[in-house]
Amino acid sequence: MPRLEGFAGLLALALTACSAGTRSGPDLEALLAAEPKPVLSAYGLFSDARAEVPASGVVEYDLINPLFTDHAMKQRYIYVPKGKAAQYVAHDVFTFPVGTAIVKTFSYAPDLRAPETDAYKVETRLLIHKAGGWVAYPYVWNEAGTEAVYTPAGAAREIAFTAPDGAREAITYQVPNRNQCKTCHQAGDAIEPIGPKARQLDHAGPNGAPQLADWTRRGLLTGVSDAHVTLTSASDANASLENRGRAYLDSQCGHCHKADGSASNTGLWLEATEADAVKLGIGKHPVAAGRGAGDRRLVIAPGDPDASILTYRMASTEPGVAMPELGRQLADAEGVKLMTAWIASLDAE
Repeated sequence: MPRLEGFAGLLALALTACSAGTRSGPDLEALLAAEPKPVLSAYGLFSDARAEVPASGVVEYDLINPLFTDHAMKQRYIYVPKGKAAQYVAHDVFTFPVGTAIVKTFSYAPDLRAPETDAYKVETRLLIHKAGGWVAYPYVWNEAGTEAVYTPAGAAREIAFTAPDGAREAITYQVPNRNQCKTCHQAGDAIEPIGPKARQLDHAGPNGAPQLADWTRRGLLTGVSDAHVTLTSASDANASLENRGRAYLDSQCGHCHKADGSASNTGLWLEATEADAVKLGIGKHPVAAGRGAGDRRLVIAPGDPDASILTYRMASTEPGVAMPELGRQLADAEGVKLMTAWIASLDAE
């Protein structure tokens, strides 16, 4: 049989898989295979190739404070093999059993003020817990939205849209390559999920039910208690600036700025569980004062956001200055506004 080349070959493989019959749920053998499958549909995580409806056993979830990624809409799903459960951990990512798959799809619509109108998927990222640890696989959707193809080298896509605030934006959306996934997901020498922590899940999910209780009821999670830190929504105008500011730093920065994260050498640790003011950047001098610091001397200058490196880097879109380094080309205007207000509220000593 002649070898099929390129996307046509991958699509043929997908069509062959679909013609073999409809799966009743995820294919654990495919998830645990040594090599990634060429197309997303091969894992059976969705009941259709367009990934519109999760398969039996795949649960949609969301986070209190999702990571800002140039206004991309995100749909999150999790699969835990039947008969197994994740173990609750108070202040870190849950301990998930081998065979767990975490799915995140990034989508846009021409006008994000009407997100359901003509929405389209750009990429889907898989985190799969295999016997040797977690692995990350990026999949890029075709223009028709009928299949996503494994793309380990990453990809770029020109996207224009109207942002939620009405501004017209045009970006070159960057799908990270497989190696770049470790930048955000690093935990020492390994990688791990970012979002599935008690403090990010402790609210009503997409189906309206409290997620920690819902996961427990479904048998996905065991050992839940109230030992974890609780977070407010960073966008909740009725919450205190302190709680909103700390929640924002935790969700946007804490996965890298922690003791075993990719930015651990900065000494700037921004998780919600951090109690040391200097490690939080308050009154802290940077480890290295390169151009990323501008002319500012402190990470957070209490009472003076204009003198703070944090807000300077958040507001920048210049490579080598902008923070976070990956995942955005635009500044998170609402985030900058919040952090400016929070820093201004801090007492200068």
